[in-house]
Amino acid sequence: MKILYIHQYFKTPAEGGCVRSYHLAKGLVDQGHEVTMVTTHNIWSGLHQIDGLQVHYLQVPYANRFGFMRRIWSYLSYVVLAKRKIARLKTKFDLAYVMTTPLTTGLIALHLKERYNLPYYFEVGDLWPEAPIKMGAIRNGLLKNLLYRFEKKCYFEAQKVIALSPAIRNYIEANSPETKVHVVPNFADVSFFEANHKIQRFTAENPLKVGYIGTFGAANHLDYLLDAARVCQEQKLPVVFNLMGDGAHLKRIKRLSRQLDNLTLHPFGSADSVKHLLESQDAVYVSFKNLEILNTGSPNKFFDGLAAGKLIMINFGGWIRQIVEEQKCGFYHDPLDPTELARKLSVFLKEPEMLYQYQKNARALAEKYYSKELQVQKLGKILTNQKHLSVSDSEVYILTA
Repeated sequence: MKILYIHQYFKTPAEGGCVRSYHLAKGLVDQGHEVTMVTTHNIWSGLHQIDGLQVHYLQVPYANRFGFMRRIWSYLSYVVLAKRKIARLKTKFDLAYVMTTPLTTGLIALHLKERYNLPYYFEVGDLWPEAPIKMGAIRNGLLKNLLYRFEKKCYFEAQKVIALSPAIRNYIEANSPETKVHVVPNFADVSFFEANHKIQRFTAENPLKVGYIGTFGAANHLDYLLDAARVCQEQKLPVVFNLMGDGAHLKRIKRLSRQLDNLTLHPFGSADSVKHLLESQDAVYVSFKNLEILNTGSPNKFFDGLAAGKLIMINFGGWIRQIVEEQKCGFYHDPLDPTELARKLSVFLKEPEMLYQYQKNARALAEKYYSKELQVQKLGKILTNQKHLSVSDSEVYILTA
């Protein structure tokens, strides 16, 4: 098939960041499909051939630090430029695969169906506009109503919707019962990350290392992590924290962390930089602001932590918490009670054999249910209307319950 892939934030492993669309698109190419990507770049535009993909870059600046109106301008600029680029493409596509966020990519999807009669599959990674509304970024009642109606139309008109989590699937099915929804979560790249499991005793000279790798943004609310690091420092626990990333709150985090001797900030880097740092850690911290709507996501850093075989530490509920606790690969702590993290982490400091087992459980979970190869295979079957992988109901529960 000839597939038109729409993703505003396409990244390659060399660039770093979220590389889901790169691996899914490359996986489809490896399955024999022809994939054309239409995306953006902050500085330049043009056509690039990347690992079998035809990637059309449109110059549209975007950064996590942008304010609300500047983000909207970036979203709408991509919509306008993408429509123009697609009109100039001579390929007759069989289907379009359209990724959110942002939800404005739905304007491109609806345009493709109306103008070219091109069916589209709509991938939903975050609940827009629900998340920004719950976070207070959108307050106008009329605008809220228009966005909810637009969201529902995007789901209704789609050939199928691909949800990145069971919670997102449940939300879409409740709001658009006519829509067929499949779950293809973010994946664990078990061929990229190595799991260096070993039993070790932790001391001041050999502390337990906790890594946070990702966005420093409002939705992540890394104050929770800083509070936990402060408690660990006050209790003189042999624990250090390593943070790598970028985002709107980076300067603030730098300022607040100056009095923490057990915390180090690392600059945002490529996939190889992430691999190097993550594999040297003992645990991974995944953080979201204390809002129920943010429990529905499918965070990359969680799946990277599984692939690298790390203890998973989270401060939010939902389906991820259920998996972490049931599969004994990590723990949840109340984000408003940093002493709870210190208390639960102390158990692993005293019992390194248990830490070793939890790390092994994380890697086993990644290999069995969330590998990159498994998710690419599943997506290929969905796009070609084949039956899904033959897994038992109990196994599907872990993936999509």
